[in-house]
Amino acid sequence: MSWQFEVLLEPIGLTEGPVWYRDSLLFTNIPNSRIMRYDPGDGQVSVWREGTNEANGLMLDEDGIVNACEGGGRRMVQYAEGVDTLVVCDEFEGKRLNSPNDLAIDSKGRIWFTDPRYGDFRDDMELDHESVYRLDKQVDGSWRPVRVTYDTTAPNGLLLSPDEKTLYVAQSKHGEGELRDLRAYPVLEGESGEPGPIVGPFEILHNFYPHRGVDGMCFDSGGNIVATAGWGTSGPGGMIYVFAPNGRVLETHPLPCDSPTNCTFGGPELRDLYVTSMEGHLLRAHTDRQGLSAG
Repeated sequence: MSWQFEVLLEPIGLTEGPVWYRDSLLFTNIPNSRIMRYDPGDGQVSVWREGTNEANGLMLDEDGIVNACEGGGRRMVQYAEGVDTLVVCDEFEGKRLNSPNDLAIDSKGRIWFTDPRYGDFRDDMELDHESVYRLDKQVDGSWRPVRVTYDTTAPNGLLLSPDEKTLYVAQSKHGEGELRDLRAYPVLEGESGEPGPIVGPFEILHNFYPHRGVDGMCFDSGGNIVATAGWGTSGPGGMIYVFAPNGRVLETHPLPCDSPTNCTFGGPELRDLYVTSMEGHLLRAHTDRQGLSAG
């Protein structure tokens, strides 16, 4: 079945981080440092929050609080309606984070996030690596960052498998000879009870080089990975890929935009796929798949 995408919003500048929130969709508008809200009931788009320091990825925790990667603010935060921004983490080992990009929250409430630095300006970087981290909440309410990967150069989208035994990471470094692949890391933590690496060596599920790889992704109800990738510069163009957990390509769905950035399922039965883009679109398709329920 081919998915037919409708354009809900013409380009407003880079959109990202879609998340289904209280019967509506929230998504980030990075260059304007704001979070937008799409109401499927009346089709209207409004501003949900401003002054977000170029927030990128969004995710709800078990309390329904919006957790966000403030790329421009170089910090992980929480947004609650009518409440000032709560800073969760802004440094690792005394050095400022690079530009938090995307996140996942596990069943223990721990926040996993990617911290790349895209663009040419790197003069203010304090860390000499671009890694994945996990934030562990402490007894006093603070969050302790733990480094997860030591082999990523530009980690982008990430997901934790439903059984939390696999961490999927989109390695998306641009440039000649740079890696653009979808990786699966086995989660080791908790298997032996002893301190040690959080993840084991990765397996490459799909190599996109030399074209644009995965940016953002989400799960369907079967644990398959629904991912945004591609661009008009090379390759097949903007595309939704559906991967089985082992990396097998199950489906591809062309998009009416050049460079998709992220996607999520929404709607009353989580069967509508919403897609954001580098140009600043919001797209939607009614699908034959169902999103993985957060509950």
